[in-house]
Amino acid sequence: MKNQILGLHHITAIANNAKINHDFYTKVLGLRMVKKTVNFDDPETYHFYYGNEQGTPGTILTFFPWEGMGKGSIGTGQATEIGYAVPEGSLEFWENRFKENNVIVGEKSERFGEHFLPFQDPDGLNISLIVPKKPDNRIVWETPEITKDTATKGFHNITLTLKSMDKTAKILTDIFGYDLVSQEGNRFRFATNAIENASIVDILEEPNGKPGYNATGTNHHVAFRVANEEILMNFREKILNEDLGITPKINRDYFFSLYFREPGGVLFELATDNPGFTVDEPLSELGQNLKLPKQYEASRERIERVLPKLD
Repeated sequence: MKNQILGLHHITAIANNAKINHDFYTKVLGLRMVKKTVNFDDPETYHFYYGNEQGTPGTILTFFPWEGMGKGSIGTGQATEIGYAVPEGSLEFWENRFKENNVIVGEKSERFGEHFLPFQDPDGLNISLIVPKKPDNRIVWETPEITKDTATKGFHNITLTLKSMDKTAKILTDIFGYDLVSQEGNRFRFATNAIENASIVDILEEPNGKPGYNATGTNHHVAFRVANEEILMNFREKILNEDLGITPKINRDYFFSLYFREPGGVLFELATDNPGFTVDEPLSELGQNLKLPKQYEASRERIERVLPKLD
């Protein structure tokens, strides 16, 4: 692959109750739990990864369930809305399903010529199901209740809400290779042609907006995809040349990462495709067993005792 950003890799958010989060995303939304592990910096807290069968980059939504953290507030300096692609004709199914499961759901609407259905997860995280203009041929994860005709296909876009978009837009265009492709009012759509799906970033510019507070029900960071470690480190040099602070390369077991805070305040991550989620368990068993970073394996018994039960 070329030395490019390949759209979105994953998005990480903060939840409260681990079981409620697990049940909502696997049972109501029908995603696969592709990895059940713990927070690298807080091993008594889960780190859940949801996605398609393989946990393909561009489908992965992850959560830190920090019980008792308190409710966050959505505002400027945050990623404020996650967009999932769904098949044409599926929004009525989802509207009915959400109502049956007491999910807070908004009205079907249209944006950039695409129909979408907004809703909130149990912690108030803003998500929309979007029927994309371009065909999305990604293979979905099916459940007995959610088939390929209705299942989510992975990310369509992420929305960043910022007081001013100029410096963030420069990161997207000059470093990440995105183009400004459309505008509706104060919403600006950027996209990359390096990949077909999970390729869109919307910026909602709100000069008088109130800053968000990062806690339960908000997004923690947005990760962009690169093919491998060599490309990852090339982008590190580009970020440093913009006089932005960026971490050293970090091994997250399933990918290698860099983190930096973009000028608008959102925490960005760059993450590699390699080695993937089957590095420590077979595809058929993804998400079934608690996988620990090697530094915590000696404390497995204690960690398993304190983690909330999901069954």
